[in-house]
Amino acid sequence: MTALNSDAFVFFGATGDLAHKKIFPALYNMVRRDGLDIPIIGMARAGWTLDKLRERARESAQQAGDFDADSFAKLSALLHYVDGDYTAPATFKSLRQALGSATQPIHYLAIPPSMFSSVVQGLAKSGCADNARVIVEKPFGRDLATAQALDRTLHEVFAEPSIFRIDHYLGKEAVQNLLYFRFANAFLEPIWNRQYIRDIQITMAENFGVQGRGAFYEEVGAIRDVVQNHLLQVIALLAMDAPVGHETQSMQAEKLRLFRAMRPIDPAEVIRGQFRGYRNEKGVAAKSQVETFAALRLHIDTWRWADVPFYIRAGKCLPITATEVIVNLKSPPLAVFAGTDIPPSNYFRFRLSPEVVICAGALVKHNGEGMHGEPVELIARHHDPGEKPPYERLLSDAIHGDTSLFTQDQSVEAAWKVVDPMLKDSLPVTEYEPGSWGPASSANIMIGGETWHDPHVEEASP
Repeated sequence: MTALNSDAFVFFGATGDLAHKKIFPALYNMVRRDGLDIPIIGMARAGWTLDKLRERARESAQQAGDFDADSFAKLSALLHYVDGDYTAPATFKSLRQALGSATQPIHYLAIPPSMFSSVVQGLAKSGCADNARVIVEKPFGRDLATAQALDRTLHEVFAEPSIFRIDHYLGKEAVQNLLYFRFANAFLEPIWNRQYIRDIQITMAENFGVQGRGAFYEEVGAIRDVVQNHLLQVIALLAMDAPVGHETQSMQAEKLRLFRAMRPIDPAEVIRGQFRGYRNEKGVAAKSQVETFAALRLHIDTWRWADVPFYIRAGKCLPITATEVIVNLKSPPLAVFAGTDIPPSNYFRFRLSPEVVICAGALVKHNGEGMHGEPVELIARHHDPGEKPPYERLLSDAIHGDTSLFTQDQSVEAAWKVVDPMLKDSLPVTEYEPGSWGPASSANIMIGGETWHDPHVEEASP
């Protein structure tokens, strides 16, 4: 059955940083490119007026670039504003009036999870939750227990198919490209298993620190910030089996099966690091043990992936900013050419950001009489300046009722079960120098003589 489109968009936290940086630019582009034409109601408790909200929206759209006055005028005409305390029934009564004839609104909770309960209950008691959908931002809890409590709060009012949990990483073009490359090319399936793949590495590197958000980072750390959500989602796309059919439920079912097959991470297979100088950041404890770097080994207990190690590494103040996947194939069993050792293995390399690049690593023969080779990469680059940013894609999908790029409650809980053991274990952090690849001890989790592949700066296309 085709899902009906939402007929009003309500976003709580309309005066916040997320709204300014992501939501307003997405809504502006949806009006400009897709003809979005439903009421857009900003909710806040900041004492603002509609004129001030419109001014903030204009500033946001202009900073996003490619500003078109006519398109913004259309967005401005759709905007409404409701100011009030999220715990006060009068606030939700005003929202119900602002919704007018809308009967299937979608509510975006761009607010701290601690406010979810009062907002969800306010929506329910005022009738604003009738036939409605709700969008929530990560983090989806701090551990398994808080994630389950958060789900109970949402499920008191909204059925699971009406809940859209945003992980903006799933809206990235590069991540979509990864999924497409896997299942649109028949040559991959015969080798995409333990018989041919030696290991898989994922590195998410950032060449900057916490950027003045020390107090926030003290609450999350690298594991909660990017490993439990972004990087486990990437592994799910790399390792899941092909879905049966085109339905969203089939894709979600395969991802859930894969999450449930991930073995809870052994704290002995985890290295936590902290860059030198982190404790000098405002809002950071003088003896903080929060990790700004994490490296770990993950196991997936299926017939396809048994005994194939998945290595994950994420950190701040590393040499470059890039997210990259390396799929290393096993080496040939014998050296065919006289006088040579067994050659290096082939590999696939997926650069997910900041560029979108797919490479196959191979060996070719040197010119000359001898049978000697050199490594080369067969490279496909993808760049479309007109592609949709993640928030634009995800908000559009949510309004249209498409849940394929959103995370299910069971998948969220399964992912927390994977990382919970290392969150509960008091692993010490090892200090590392900014600009390095993290603690040298991160090499200790590699097995079979493997080493980390360090992403490099991509050369420009010729």
